Order: sequence, then structure tokens, then C-alpha cells
Amino acid sequence: MEGFRVLVVDDELDFLETIVKRLQRRKIDVSGVESGKAALDLLEHQHFDVVILDVRMPGMDGLETLKEMKKKRPLMEVIMLTGHASVESGMQGMQLGAFDYVMKPASINDLLEKIQQAYERKLLHEKHVKDTQFIR
Repeated sequence: MEGFRVLVVDDELDFLETIVKRLQRRKIDVSGVESGKAALDLLEHQHFDVVILDVRMPGMDGLETLKEMKKKRPLMEVIMLTGHASVESGMQGMQLGAFDYVMKPASINDLLEKIQQAYERKLLHEKHVKDTQFIR
């Protein structure tokens, strides 16, 4: 799973650091930030293929962050992280363009599988956009 970039956005620092370290151990190029605003600021200067985004965060929550991310980078895939109490928010996220949602605490293998699927979908979307432009 090398060759693509992942951004993890979660206000729980322990969780954020753990996920980032586990992904790094699997040779994934990953960055982590602790708020929606920090994520949006980072997107101004850096490119990511897949974002793992917590639904519940103080200030700008995951759904608001998702809406703004999709405006900036429509082809970037987003996986929502949700607790049992906010499954509805995960589903809402999918309606707003998220690839999928994962329940917290997520197993690293489930997360890796979702990341891989999201990345493959992003590649398909990019290919479709290129093919469509080529036809015109």
C-alpha cells in the first residue's frame, strides 16, 4: 500500500498518535492533525489521497469538515470515524460524499482494508475524469 498519502483527523491525541504510528509501520505516508480547521489548512498546501476523519470533534465537527474538504478536493476519499452513538452521523457523512464509515475503536486491519478500497475508488474516479476530458 505504498505510494499514496493518508491524513488522519481526530481530536483524541492518544488515538491519533496510535493510528498514525500503526500506519507508518505499514509503510504508509501518513500525517495527523487534531482538528477540522488544521486539516483544511493542511489541504491548502498538501495533497492527500485518503482522509480518516473523526465525526465528533469540538469546534468544526467531522461533517462540516467533510463538506469543506469535498469543495477543495472532490476526488479525495474520506472515511468517517464514528462511535456507537453517532452511526447516524457516519451515514450522513456518506450522503455528503464520504467513502464509508468505520466504528471506533477501529481495528487496524479493518481500517487498512477501507483505506485500500477508498484509494482504489479514488484512482477509478481520476481515470474517469481523465477519460472524459480525453473524449471531449
